[in-house]
Parts: sequence; C-alpha cells; structure tokens
Amino acid sequence: MPGFPVSPPGGPSSRRPRAVRAGVPAALASLEIPPRGPDGGDGPRRRDRRGRGIRGPLLPPSAPANRTRAERFDEHVLAAVEKLERTWGRALRGTEFAVEDVPPSDPAPWEDAGVPLGRFFPAEAGQPARIVVYRRPVEQRALDAEDTSDLVRDVVVEQVGHMLGRSPEEIDPGYLGGH
Repeated sequence: MPGFPVSPPGGPSSRRPRAVRAGVPAALASLEIPPRGPDGGDGPRRRDRRGRGIRGPLLPPSAPANRTRAERFDEHVLAAVEKLERTWGRALRGTEFAVEDVPPSDPAPWEDAGVPLGRFFPAEAGQPARIVVYRRPVEQRALDAEDTSDLVRDVVVEQVGHMLGRSPEEIDPGYLGGH
C-alpha cells in the first residue's frame, strides 16, 4: 500500500502485514478493543466517560424547563391574544396572529426609523388581517420573563388598537404603554 508504513514481518503482529494509520504509534494501532455492552457483553459500547455514568438529557422533553425561548415567547403571545379574545372576540374573528424572529429590513412607510416590535397587515386580496409580533426586538427590550410578558401584551394591544381604529387604552384598560 503506497504512502502507508507497513509493520515489518515478525513485528507486533507477525501473521500478516498491516497498514498503520499516520501519526499513531504502531503499538497503539495494533490494539484491538472489542466492543462491549453496558453489562460487559459483546453488544455496542455506550459512553461512560470518567465513571460518571451514561450521559443523557438533563431534563425530560416534557418538562416545562425544557422549552426553548421561542416556545416560551409563543406562549406569551397566545396568552395576550386569549385575554383580548374574551372581550373583543367578534372584532378579532378571522384575524391571524403570528410570531417572527426579526422584522424585514425594509420598514413600512408609516413606521419611524426604529425597529418595530410588531406590525398589523390589513386584510387584502383574500388574505385575512394579520398581526405579527417580532420576537428578537421584544426580547432585547425586556428585562426579564415578566417584562417580556408585559411587553408582548402591550405590542398585541397596540396592534389590535391599530387594526380596530381605537386607542390601546380602550382595547385593554391594563395597557402599560411606553416601552
């Protein structure tokens, strides 16, 4: 085999010449470790590094702490929408609520130069009205999880107010405003 050093006959393995991987000493390359199962049998070997036990997930997938930031943010938006639907259910019928990570780079004509936290897209061409909340800008402005929840509620209330042509205080008397 060109390019690979071959162990000499009568060396560590005198049965047949064998290619040795480059950079691995011949004594180590000749070691063959049979795979063992967790019980010491011949099954596949599981990783038990430094005797600390088999590695696995820290939390089961169903645990609440195992949710991603995006999933928690979606729950904040759903909670805000459900609260508004109790009072404004008929007016909100057919409206879609969505979450996107970041707003598009081109601002809408009515928006100032700042980064929008949410947008209202009116119904047109067979598409229903849509309110979009942008996750990353909201999370950047929030201080903690409770502040995120309040800010999401404010953004949803502002966009619903924009859609219905009413002030945010009319939509939700608990509107905090001023983010």
